[in-house]
Amino acid sequence: MKIISYLLLVVAVLFNAGCASRGPTITNFDLGPLPAPKTLQSTSEYTVKVLDINTPSGLSGTQMYYRLLYANAQQAMPYAQSRWSMPPGQLLTQRVKSRLAQAGVRVLGASDGVNAPQLKIELDDFSQHFPSTQQSKGVLSWRISLIQGRQLVKQMNFTIDNAAATHDAPGGARAIALASDEAIDLLLDFLVKWLPSAVEPTSVTKPKSP
Repeated sequence: MKIISYLLLVVAVLFNAGCASRGPTITNFDLGPLPAPKTLQSTSEYTVKVLDINTPSGLSGTQMYYRLLYANAQQAMPYAQSRWSMPPGQLLTQRVKSRLAQAGVRVLGASDGVNAPQLKIELDDFSQHFPSTQQSKGVLSWRISLIQGRQLVKQMNFTIDNAAATHDAPGGARAIALASDEAIDLLLDFLVKWLPSAVEPTSVTKPKSP
């Protein structure tokens, strides 16, 4: 009887040790499938260099952050068992490039040796906000700049928020993804308006006088 009790104790200890070594399950989120293409005018005429999106140090990792506005709006707290599949700057850089290409814009990287306008984006917020315990929204805030050579053509700051269907990490991830696509829609409208101003006119050689 003592041997059986001892064996059961050993099995229980090994089982608990195995559970402890595995640790909590982490769920990874991304921005989901691309939405339907946005119909734009004349975007196929233009080429843009999309620079990697700059982020503050707090958004350099894969943590998913939320803010309890009703308690302490200045404190961004990470979800314990939920992460982004890659840092937000990388997620959004890929998303912007895909959406621009989807709309017909010719997309290049910063290192491509082509003289083209540059799109620079600085991300300020990419988190879930809780105005109350029963209300939350996904928030994206960024600054976009269109640059030609060393000159700033146009700059725009804006914040987009989208209500979350559920007030947890999955609801926040979905709301932030929707806010991201809404922000990119505004970015596309911005490019349609300001890209013509960023394109250098083609020089024309005048014929010599006889």
